[in-house]
Amino acid sequence: MSASAARTPSGALPSRRAVLAGAGAGALAATVPTSATARADGAQDGPPLGEYDVVVVGSGAAGMTAALTAAHRGLSVLVVEKAATFGGSAARSGAGIWLPNNSVILAAGVPDTPQKAATYLSAVVGPEVPADRQAAFLANGPRMLDFVMAASPLRFRFMDGYSDYYPGLPGGLPNGRSIEPDQIDGNVLGPELARLNPAYMPVPAGMVVFSQDYKWLNLAAVSAKGLAVSAECLARGTKAALRGEKPLTMGQALAAGLRAGQRAGVPVWLGSPLVDLVQEGGAVTGVVVERAGVRGVVRARRGVVIGSGGFEHNAAMRAQYQQQPIGTQWSVGAKENTGDGILAGQRAGASLALMDDAWWGPSIPLPGEPYFCLAERTLPGGLIVNANGTRFVNEAAPYSDVVHVMYDRDRAAPGSHIPAWLIVDQNYRNRYLFKDILPTLPFPDAWYAAGAAKKAWTWDALAGQIGVPAGALRATLNRFNAQAWNGTDADFHRGASAYDHYYTDPAVHPNSCLAPVWVPPFHAFRIVPGDLGTKGGIVTDARARALRPDGSVIRGLYAAGNASAAVMGRSYAGAGSTIGPAMTFGYVAANDIAAA
Repeated sequence: MSASAARTPSGALPSRRAVLAGAGAGALAATVPTSATARADGAQDGPPLGEYDVVVVGSGAAGMTAALTAAHRGLSVLVVEKAATFGGSAARSGAGIWLPNNSVILAAGVPDTPQKAATYLSAVVGPEVPADRQAAFLANGPRMLDFVMAASPLRFRFMDGYSDYYPGLPGGLPNGRSIEPDQIDGNVLGPELARLNPAYMPVPAGMVVFSQDYKWLNLAAVSAKGLAVSAECLARGTKAALRGEKPLTMGQALAAGLRAGQRAGVPVWLGSPLVDLVQEGGAVTGVVVERAGVRGVVRARRGVVIGSGGFEHNAAMRAQYQQQPIGTQWSVGAKENTGDGILAGQRAGASLALMDDAWWGPSIPLPGEPYFCLAERTLPGGLIVNANGTRFVNEAAPYSDVVHVMYDRDRAAPGSHIPAWLIVDQNYRNRYLFKDILPTLPFPDAWYAAGAAKKAWTWDALAGQIGVPAGALRATLNRFNAQAWNGTDADFHRGASAYDHYYTDPAVHPNSCLAPVWVPPFHAFRIVPGDLGTKGGIVTDARARALRPDGSVIRGLYAAGNASAAVMGRSYAGAGSTIGPAMTFGYVAANDIAAA
């Protein structure tokens, strides 16, 4: 993969928060001892803080899987974590994990084969990702999962029916390949549970909810199965409470389970940010970190694994590499992800790639934190329009694709597609959960005050509120409604893919993705290019080793997760295409270090 070209801002003004974030990042960069990677004499920056076989930077899915693996291979391991909590973005996530041919899906009867998986992944990611990296992911993913289940309390569930994102491609599976963690008792962590990074969206009190349940919870007001799933979630919560458990699911379960597997033998230094890497004789031999206000060196006898996440909260890096408009405030990635590991790897000589891309998703910039839309844009009774009041995309397409289209169209005419607007009617609101707002209930006043939501009793009035031509919006809605009644989206083929029907309403016919927008009042939500994290970073080989621009290996340096250039390239194979490869290449890195 070639390094991504820097992008020039298109004239959009950054927010005050983005400017401050950029200034903070610049101030941090100014304090980094650039000599740490330039020296070949082993001179240290600060006092020695310890020596281990392996130092892992970051406590997300990639880092903790690497630490778990290295510890079980008999190596001494230290995890250094910038945040005051562990778990990173993984702990905040729904923790879908895309791993073809793993033992969990095969036991569930999923008709996967190595050949199907290889054919599908190749078709999804294209030639930009080397074939040997694709093969390494597919070969090691199932092994990693079996190892994690043997070495930790984690167990996993098949996300039955959550289609691969492109099931029509050769090797794609309409019923999916994704898994998620099963319920785990947080008491297994003891007092460390208090230091687990909180979830992006907390589970409702008294309930135990899996990622797969949300499909049905959205429909609880209009579906017998939705109501039954809600009751089941409540029953799980009640049983756990009676047993004295602290039930965890999704990303909370994943992060807790990985930590529980290695906590006895692996120290995790929280509040200890990476400052730089130490090199001797061209090899990475340690890290410079700050701990309790003291900057010092931790030696790594065998290797350093960078699993510190992406750069989604570094405004300067996003301005350098990514298309405007972009905002650190639109990402739901962990706030500590400011590219520290990527920059340190670059200073050590590593090549970077895919820096202009991210794990995108249409998001609503709500006050306090953005909301990453999944079901809301795909349920019947809604559509997305641009500044001209016209549709431009299949709203139910994979979320990363929707944002790619937004940026592609906006590049030619800045401001034409960012922001866009999700429009729904009151029939939609009477039927479906929206974020965590129950059907029929009003949206918070703060949403309107922030300009994230609008409401009007006519199409023309709504057009005026969102600043689009009223005539164009009327024409768009009339055409959309006619197609919705017929169940066929001739313009953008919404509903043609099995994936389109995951977050929809089976009671709506003839197309569960489509329903007319006709019952007032009408609601509009500002849509911006949000993300789960960036996907560009250190270029690695099939063994997760960091590579220089000439393709040579930087001895002692490994990278996995969002600190590395994604094995998914510019695409997204299925739910969990972030975490599945992150865990797999963390596992690969640790095994390569142990075998050296």
